[in-house]
Amino acid sequence: MRRSRVAGLAVAAAAVVTAGVILLPLPDGTTSSARALPPETATVTKGRLDSQITDDGTLGYRRRPDGSPYSAVNQARGIYTQLPQDGDKVGCGETLYRVDDRPVLLLCGDTPAYRDLSTGAKGKDVGQLNRNLKVSGDRFTSKTARALRKLQKQRGMKVTGELPLGDAVFMPVSIRVIGVAGRLGTIARAGAEVVQASLAERQVSVDLNAAQQSLVEVGDRVQITLPDNTTTSGKVIWVGAVARRGEGAGSGTTDTTIPVLIALDRPQDVRKLDNAPVRVEITVGEVKDALIVPVTSVIGRAAGGFAVERVRADGRREIVPVELGLFDNVSGRVQVKGALAAGDRVVVPSI
Repeated sequence: MRRSRVAGLAVAAAAVVTAGVILLPLPDGTTSSARALPPETATVTKGRLDSQITDDGTLGYRRRPDGSPYSAVNQARGIYTQLPQDGDKVGCGETLYRVDDRPVLLLCGDTPAYRDLSTGAKGKDVGQLNRNLKVSGDRFTSKTARALRKLQKQRGMKVTGELPLGDAVFMPVSIRVIGVAGRLGTIARAGAEVVQASLAERQVSVDLNAAQQSLVEVGDRVQITLPDNTTTSGKVIWVGAVARRGEGAGSGTTDTTIPVLIALDRPQDVRKLDNAPVRVEITVGEVKDALIVPVTSVIGRAAGGFAVERVRADGRREIVPVELGLFDNVSGRVQVKGALAAGDRVVVPSI
């Protein structure tokens, strides 16, 4: 997969460079005499080159990949006697709401509650209950019952060492309430949505040009520029598979995008920012020992392909054909392959 990404980046580099090169009808290896005025030059370097995709994003609280909120589904029976408010943050192990004045807990886990849990039960739902209770394994053991009794006592629940369906709802992590469907004093119906929420985790969402989908992978490193121009880091955690048409499409131009989600390495860097515009640089490729020249030194040949103009020690110039590799659009540099060496000087044309 990495090899195909590098190939895609080379094609992208060629496309970007072609848009701004000077086309010279010079054959391979042509040597020209030294001119009176010395040209502006840059030195060919060798080293690591990273390739980035730069785009705009939005910093906010984590929702589902499609942008919809997470939903807490009630399984308790009775009357709603206490509900959270918009903006409330509820941690795993805390009380989310009350039915008949009985606490309904929020617990961490991806599997929704669907059965009573007691000694002898086994499965994913038991495993996630155990993780909340800091007990290992996916079996409901005496350790599970003991830890559960302790939690029930802390939260003012009936202390049984069992978890009946309706005593807890599971969400992936702690939440931030963004909507309340339940109403105080009304009947709490099993299977009805009671709370809409985003997760308390922060994330950046990006609508990436669909043509760049194959270049971005889960795990790619990201630098994020915040509204105050400070930066923080993160990584890609999800890349959408279905393209969607952007708001600007429909007037003869193609504007399809792929949603990309980015997790923050240091959430504390963003403080209380929500729904804030950010700039992201996703590192999508790297070469450790690349020959590197400025993009502006690359010229297009009338016969096809690319070249640079090398300045020899005696001041004479020669056209050296090159193949383009990885492209760094942030620093304006590109990897080249050809009869060049680190330390060579290449002409940077004045455009």
